[in-house]
Amino acid sequence: MVVAKQVRASGGIWAHFGRFDAIIDPGPGTLVRALAGRPKLDPSKLHAIILTHRHLDHSADANIIADAMTNGGWDKRGWLFAPCDALDSEPVVYSYLRDAMQVQVLREGNSYRVDDVPFSTPLRMRHGVETYGLRFELPVGTVALIPDTEFFPEIAAALRAEVVILNLLRYEPHGDTAIQHLCVADVERLLDEMRPRLAVITHFGMTMLKAKPWEVAEGLTAHTGVKVVAARDGMTLDLAEAPAL
Repeated sequence: MVVAKQVRASGGIWAHFGRFDAIIDPGPGTLVRALAGRPKLDPSKLHAIILTHRHLDHSADANIIADAMTNGGWDKRGWLFAPCDALDSEPVVYSYLRDAMQVQVLREGNSYRVDDVPFSTPLRMRHGVETYGLRFELPVGTVALIPDTEFFPEIAAALRAEVVILNLLRYEPHGDTAIQHLCVADVERLLDEMRPRLAVITHFGMTMLKAKPWEVAEGLTAHTGVKVVAARDGMTLDLAEAPAL
């Protein structure tokens, strides 16, 4: 409902690491939000699109972003990283655009590199479709993204990093096992074990928005001793200025 009503934007994460620009999980509205940003974010300058999984709130704008990155498919440039099930049956990116990019299939335990930026997919998440966490090795430190998943203990060791971004959909646990998303208690357990220098919570559902994410972040900071901030639409995180980095 948050995406359908655009209570919060669903444009994903724009990552700028040195000379490397990537969009991670370009959901509905990515193109419009990028061009309306201050400063404007130009999709034609992107080097890569990274999809953690195929769900629409993470991939709906993948085609238009790929179209912008490749000049309508005429320029052979850029990378697409995506799980196998986002590329095979019912592919979420059109074939003429895939032909214009270098396509890499994400698999558990694999490592990748674009220019001088290495990243890996150490662990497959537990979600309704094939989903992978991301871990970037950067000069300023390690950055991990824990995408949509239910909690399981192996996450902490596989995606330990100095900065961790966590998709926190639910405020409280849900009795339905089909709801494979983290809740506040799950994030607290992960932070207790992972001990990052900074954690960012994002991807809020309605129960999280009603609980006021900034207050949830303050509570997690108090309970774990880890600095936690709640993402806002258009928020910029400067890793060079992140606490203790």
